[in-house]
Amino acid sequence: MNTQSRISFSLFMIMVVMFVIMIANLVYNFRDYSINTAINKAETIAQSVKHGLTAHMINGVMDHREVFLKEIENLEGLENLWLVRGQNVTEQYGIGFINEGARDDIDKEVLQSGQFKHELNESIFGSSSLRVTIPYIATTTGRIDCLSCHDAKVGDTLGVISMVVNIDDLKTYGVSSIAYAVLILFALMVVIMIFVNRLIGPYMTLFDSIKEVMSSAQNGDYSKRVIGSHRTESKEVANWVNGLLEKLQSTLNEIENKIHVFLTKQDFCEKKDPLVEVNNTVSRLSDIYNFRKTIEHDEDLETVYERIAEVLRNKVELEDFVIIEADNLLHTTTEVHIEKNSHCNANGNCRADRTNSLVDSCQFKKICSKFEFNDKQYMCVPYSISNDLDIVVSIVTHDEIESARVRKKLPMIQDYIDAAKPEIVGKKLMQQLEKSARTDPLTGLYNRKYLEESIDKMVKQANRSKINYGILMVDIDYFKMINDTYGHDVGDEAIRVIAQTLIENTRESDIVVRFGGEEFIVLLYNCDSTYIKDIAEKIRIAFAAKKIKAGNGYFNKTVSIGGAMYPEHGDTFWKSIKYADMALYEAKESGRDRVVIFDSSLLSDESPMDTNY
Repeated sequence: MNTQSRISFSLFMIMVVMFVIMIANLVYNFRDYSINTAINKAETIAQSVKHGLTAHMINGVMDHREVFLKEIENLEGLENLWLVRGQNVTEQYGIGFINEGARDDIDKEVLQSGQFKHELNESIFGSSSLRVTIPYIATTTGRIDCLSCHDAKVGDTLGVISMVVNIDDLKTYGVSSIAYAVLILFALMVVIMIFVNRLIGPYMTLFDSIKEVMSSAQNGDYSKRVIGSHRTESKEVANWVNGLLEKLQSTLNEIENKIHVFLTKQDFCEKKDPLVEVNNTVSRLSDIYNFRKTIEHDEDLETVYERIAEVLRNKVELEDFVIIEADNLLHTTTEVHIEKNSHCNANGNCRADRTNSLVDSCQFKKICSKFEFNDKQYMCVPYSISNDLDIVVSIVTHDEIESARVRKKLPMIQDYIDAAKPEIVGKKLMQQLEKSARTDPLTGLYNRKYLEESIDKMVKQANRSKINYGILMVDIDYFKMINDTYGHDVGDEAIRVIAQTLIENTRESDIVVRFGGEEFIVLLYNCDSTYIKDIAEKIRIAFAAKKIKAGNGYFNKTVSIGGAMYPEHGDTFWKSIKYADMALYEAKESGRDRVVIFDSSLLSDESPMDTNY
């Protein structure tokens, strides 16, 4: 039921109620009018009879009153009439005619009380009548003095007159009047309904159209338009609303098209409200802008990765994920953030990075051989940062429902990664430049600059943790002879071989530094005097077994190694390095191809420490 029908029905019900009330009031008034008319008629007849009987008494013809009463009784509408004498009159003049005694209790009651009384005998379809009993009270006022003829006091009831008045004619008149009123009211109702419908119809049609359009807009559909009627006001309102909807729809489409240039398009099956979508998109843009402004002021790449992890944790609501950095030049992968557990062992051969596509366990069971927990749901999403660098986000989920939720969030992750790209590239370049400045280009080992910048930090850590560092000074024996005999290319190869030997025979916690030329420093973390001696011998033997290529042939070389302990031998790190150098000098002087660990006896030797042998 539309609005117009509801209003018309409500108006009709109101009019019906009013109609019923008016008819009920009319019926009641006509009934009351009929009764009062009959009572007035009865009172008139009673007065006429009273005056007639008085005249009969004065003229001495009271015995002929029956004829008079019969004539009165024949009046139209008067069904019956009788007189009842009171006690005083009966005692004075006798009981009178046979019909002048009390006929019923009403006559007796009125004689006793002297009060007028009537009784209605009403029937809807039958005859209706009104019984009226009126007392004659003794009085001396006016031209008639009742006491002149009756032995009574003023106020005594001399008698009563009772009559039955037919009110069928009044009832018929009332019914016909009510019928006419009903017809008139019904016609008036019809006219009012037609007038009201024609008056409000166009506005109700407009209202229903606006309601339908607004309902569609509430559900995100702004394409529907309001249909106006032929009336000017209705057309104007429809045009205003349609114009507003047209502007809103075109503006929303334009904003959405422009904004999505900066964001990854989210592809949802369900229909979304464009207004809500624009609001969500603006919120995403604001969050991404704030994220980008934040990472612009971060000092290093590790902090940027932590920011991305925070986004994955708080906004994407991931619980278990790993951020992997893939170097396309070196073909290596590095886990730069582990949220909960490390999931795979890619070792530079990441499937997602190699194929540059999503790897999802929902596509195929055990899709990635590098993933170590194939009983879990997982997906690896690659993101290209530059030609040389990719990022892979490896995500573990509880079930397929969570996996579906994460897939819907992938565009959001893409937006944040895209926002971070310039900072990742810039900070990665700075990282590489800093590493280049602190790394020897020939061997890839740390250089002297790195040692000088890091030594204070290592000393503080050693003092705080109460750990020892073993310091080895390693030098190739007769290195100058290699350059002179084979050339500098072969000399560089010898440097690379000793560097590789040092890396192979030390731990990841140890630090290998090319100190200068053919001289190297090895810092052994948390070791004792026995361990430093063992490692030094291991290095010496390993290098002696290495083959160094020179043209079409190979040759072997040896190294001399000097060692010292910090803080056992020196109270400062640089002093311990000096003592290791002194031990190296001793190894050179005592025949080369040997290991010498510093002791206090070396301090008595005042010879210069020239290690360029």
